[in-house]
Amino acid sequence: MDWVFFYVKRVFLFDISIDVTLQKKRFSDRINAIENEAGGCYDSGNNGQIFRGSKRKSGGMSAFDGVVYQLLYEYFKYNGETDGRRHVITGDIPAMWLRDSAAQLRPYLFLAKEDEEIRELIAGLVRRQFQYICTDEYANAFNDSDSGACWEKDDPDQNPWVWERKFEIDSLCYPIQLAYLLWKNTGCTSQFNDLFISGAEKILQVFTTEQYHEEKSAYRFVRNNGFFRDTLSREGKGALTKSGIGLIWSGFRPSDDACTYGYLIPANMFAVVALGYLKEIAEEIYQNQDLADRAAALQAEVHEAIEQFGKTFTEEFGTVYAYETDGYGMFNLMDDANVPSLLSMSYLGYPADKETAVNTRKLLFSDANPYFFKGKAAQGIGSPHTPSGYVWHIAMAMEGLTTDDREEKRRILENMEATTAGKNMMHEGFCCEDDTRYTREWFSWANAMYSELFLDYLGYHLKK
Repeated sequence: MDWVFFYVKRVFLFDISIDVTLQKKRFSDRINAIENEAGGCYDSGNNGQIFRGSKRKSGGMSAFDGVVYQLLYEYFKYNGETDGRRHVITGDIPAMWLRDSAAQLRPYLFLAKEDEEIRELIAGLVRRQFQYICTDEYANAFNDSDSGACWEKDDPDQNPWVWERKFEIDSLCYPIQLAYLLWKNTGCTSQFNDLFISGAEKILQVFTTEQYHEEKSAYRFVRNNGFFRDTLSREGKGALTKSGIGLIWSGFRPSDDACTYGYLIPANMFAVVALGYLKEIAEEIYQNQDLADRAAALQAEVHEAIEQFGKTFTEEFGTVYAYETDGYGMFNLMDDANVPSLLSMSYLGYPADKETAVNTRKLLFSDANPYFFKGKAAQGIGSPHTPSGYVWHIAMAMEGLTTDDREEKRRILENMEATTAGKNMMHEGFCCEDDTRYTREWFSWANAMYSELFLDYLGYHLKK
């Protein structure tokens, strides 16, 4: 693995010490070589296939090459709007998720300060995200046009721009986070247009409405495929929650699976962080004190509610944060690989109670978490979204990003690189006993997390 780290430092786009022009040339030359070696090119219109043609050589690319390839070729779709909005597909699915797209471009923030093109690319994505939020603030995934394409025809029928209308708190947090990080790390403010402020108002409205989901929310979601994690109970309303306790209801987890209990604690943690970002943006960019005050008040309310209702005592670990609760005293003790997760609370910047956070992390990496798996190939956190015993590369990366142990970061990077089944791309989930059994050959979010952990290992950290 030593050569990998050397290679990253010398060739990778994020080696900021290299002149930007030279970076681009090296990157372009390297990608051309990879494409020639693979015998094809990226095709966004071929049902998510990475390569056209049949000449791709088995094992022709290293894991690093594969990740770099996908990082370049999947994102840069220009939609023709005069303000340069960008639509970012999730990988082997042609739609754009608000969550995934933000996470996918996050590693580029390290170079965006020096590279105007990359900076504008990220700003264009933010503008696109807020266009979508203004189109439907409850949707999680969108088409690149009003084509009517969708995962399934759900009830109620959705806007033709919408690929899927699963309400997930994180879908509204990630665009705020990306806009804020772009501003703080590069000084760029072109993402803050009228759509942003309109979208921010919608986000606040949704969050406050969903604090009283039972009484005030008109949101419903029914999918008739017979799979219980893909739809909401009670004719689309979801499991009963206690209203007015300060927490925000979420229909679905960031895995796109239905919540067992409607108050998803990691998502509420992310809302606390995002609302703090929104307060600062409202004050400093828009000079809108009213918006700033409403964001701050909601932030304080949700934070207090998490600390009061999102914790429970366990005999083995002491007081821990729950993954979900209903507000009536029922708790779901687990974690899911998808971010926001309990594992990611420090990564997101949530001001957790330190002792409770330490206790929670111990629980997450124990048999008390039903989605923690150990095997010959790897150990880590998986998800009910994938088969039992499947570890996720996203969770492995997050484990590395939330430890201070540099050697542990390196071990995780090496383990991630060794569990691609020879495909040289990070997957969604893979069997902890046999990495040749996996889901999603091309999952862009996981590749971005692998890249972010590499950068973290090398000492690159975002200003938050």
